[in-house]
Amino acid sequence: MKKIGIIGGGPSGLVAGIFAKKDDNEVIILERNSKPLKKLLMTGNGKCNYFNEVYGNDCYYSEDMGIVSSIISSNNIEKAKEFFDFLGIVPKIKNGCYYPFSNQASTIQKALVDEAERKGVKIICNSLVTDIQKKKKSFFVTCTDVSYKFDKLILATGSVAYSKTGSDGMGYTFLKKFSHSIVEPVPALVPLIIQNPIKEWDGVRTDVELELFEDGHFVARETGEIQLTSYGISGICTFNLTHIISRGLFLKRNEVVKINFVPFIKTLISPWMHQYSKRHPEKNLGNLLEGFLNYKLVPIILKRCGLSRNVYYQALTNEEKLMVCKTLRSFDVSVCGTKGFDFSQVCNGGVKLSEINAKTMESKKIPGLYVIGELIDMNGKCGGYNLTTCWITGMLAGKSIGGSND
Repeated sequence: MKKIGIIGGGPSGLVAGIFAKKDDNEVIILERNSKPLKKLLMTGNGKCNYFNEVYGNDCYYSEDMGIVSSIISSNNIEKAKEFFDFLGIVPKIKNGCYYPFSNQASTIQKALVDEAERKGVKIICNSLVTDIQKKKKSFFVTCTDVSYKFDKLILATGSVAYSKTGSDGMGYTFLKKFSHSIVEPVPALVPLIIQNPIKEWDGVRTDVELELFEDGHFVARETGEIQLTSYGISGICTFNLTHIISRGLFLKRNEVVKINFVPFIKTLISPWMHQYSKRHPEKNLGNLLEGFLNYKLVPIILKRCGLSRNVYYQALTNEEKLMVCKTLRSFDVSVCGTKGFDFSQVCNGGVKLSEINAKTMESKKIPGLYVIGELIDMNGKCGGYNLTTCWITGMLAGKSIGGSND
């Protein structure tokens, strides 16, 4: 009989426990919160985007990208999908994103907890782990008022993102104690703070194309809805650039985002604006721009161009027309910070993948120790990719310990 300990009752910890519970294995999950899967209940605005139709290395980020494909393999993706079918989760698929058909994250939470309990996994809540020791082949885990001895130990403590859910980075501390290398975590999927904030556009949501320039060089592009705030920019297409921006800011690089407010114009913008203004000669420049921009953006664009709303486009000089077109297509903002870990959904960084066996998630440094979920240096875009990492790494660790090849 093996006694298996799992520190952390989040998505990866629950899945690891379910797969590790075989035969007479004793599996104990130690969760610091009053109930498991607290963070899961908050994902997707409470709807839980738990999976996606499209996978590939370009959906993930790590310093060891060559190892990512071993974890997010087509076989592992299929096994994770089969697992949720087994749990009885009926998906609602929207733009490739999987949600429970109930539109409630609690559907996923209840299914995982019910399956863990059905298999006999013990979930002990309000258990704050303060120390871990390894003596010979056993792990000794100390909580505030009790200690445990385990034959195998899985670390599933999460990162430092969303600290209000209990993620305080303790897992990194334990891993450093075991001589693991940690890629310094930085916030990812997080709102950005810009220099010279534009309070007037607060609350605007609009479809855009974003281009990111780092130290003057183009590095990435994203398209989708942006949320403009009194302090900067947010929204999914912004979030998908933040792993680069946060890391760049950490390394003291200059981060500039250029906003294309007219992504629907697929040709050169100058001829389009010329034809558009000719079709509406009665409209002044302000009225003209209000034909396709949120009204809050119009005075901001005009201010950036140094023009009055009452002038007419056809009366502008060629230089002024060029300025209007350039501002619409490439409105640049300099990023000076992020809203930090308390507002980030995940982290970029974590334990180096090269120090983990990608087939089992076992530490290459400490036999019997497994590292899963957000603790590893692997984060994904918005769209269920980060939860998929949790499902798969938990499954790999649990199967390895439980002795299952299914």
